[in-house]
Amino acid sequence: MLTILGIESSCDDTAAAVVQGTPGQARVLSSEVFTQTAIHADFGGVVPEIAARAHVEKLDVVIAQALSRAGVALAELDGIAVTAGPGLIGGVLSGVMCAKGLSAATGLPLVGVNHLAGHALTPRLTDGIGFPYLMLLVSGGHCQFLLVRGHADYTRVGGTIDDAPGEAFDKIARLLGLPQPGGPAIELCAAQGDASAVPLPRPLLDRAGCDMSFSGLKTAVLRARNAAVAAHGGLRAVDQANLATAFQLAISDILAEKSRRALAAHPVTAFAVAGGVAANGQIRQALQAVCTTLDTEFMAPPLALCTDNGAMIAYAGLERLAHGEYDDLTLSARPRWPLDATSPAMLGSGKKGAKA
Repeated sequence: MLTILGIESSCDDTAAAVVQGTPGQARVLSSEVFTQTAIHADFGGVVPEIAARAHVEKLDVVIAQALSRAGVALAELDGIAVTAGPGLIGGVLSGVMCAKGLSAATGLPLVGVNHLAGHALTPRLTDGIGFPYLMLLVSGGHCQFLLVRGHADYTRVGGTIDDAPGEAFDKIARLLGLPQPGGPAIELCAAQGDASAVPLPRPLLDRAGCDMSFSGLKTAVLRARNAAVAAHGGLRAVDQANLATAFQLAISDILAEKSRRALAAHPVTAFAVAGGVAANGQIRQALQAVCTTLDTEFMAPPLALCTDNGAMIAYAGLERLAHGEYDDLTLSARPRWPLDATSPAMLGSGKKGAKA
């Protein structure tokens, strides 16, 4: 049995957690998250430099809280896992340097974790699911189908060719004058709307395969909003609600149909969803319906484990350490780090590597 401290700081949540157990049979002893939502509220999105500074200020606090809540001392740990990428480089670097310091001071193994692997392995932590399974990783920065055959064996079978759904939720929320983060704000607003009042496209559903696109959908919402403003001299509450529910339904329809195609092409006994957008109730229901139709077990993590958290990083680190895998103090922070390094990059590459 291993006891692992996990540290997560890839975007705008500073998180730490303690997980204990073995691969496929682990439990969360503690999970602490400091959210930066209020810090970035006035900017309409995450400001990388501000996020990095906030991580530096809060990392030691959340780590101390996680250890205290778990009733575990540093000396009782078996390893320290940390998100080493992908993400905003300032935040990732803050977490990596903090973990390096703890590792150097205690002599504990340092385990660098791919943030996407943390999400992808969450069903192993929450439900003890066995390999292989199909994962829909859907968040603010990522959207891809992954065939998960092992803790380090991932094959991408589809993904977004442009924006991620979470990014689209945030941008549409700004267009509609809703607060950030956009996902919860749109879901709340959509409860009062009529989706049939605003017809929106479902991009790429007319093409075979599991790839997705959300950029054109955003443009369609923008045009519908501008038309409503021109017709009524401003955006009425009813227009706001109708646009929100129509947009949410379009996202849900796209994800559901592409999930059906992915399962048809890669039949497995279980389908899992993870990432911040997985917290959306309508999307969960649509994916559940697809799995029911195809007689496939559906798994979604508790809401607290959908968004970024330290528990998923601790568990992914536990899987690596249980297989004798760990890093040394040369571990680098990586802004880009695709799980499936063998598939062509969907969003292009640069000097720092493939984006996704």
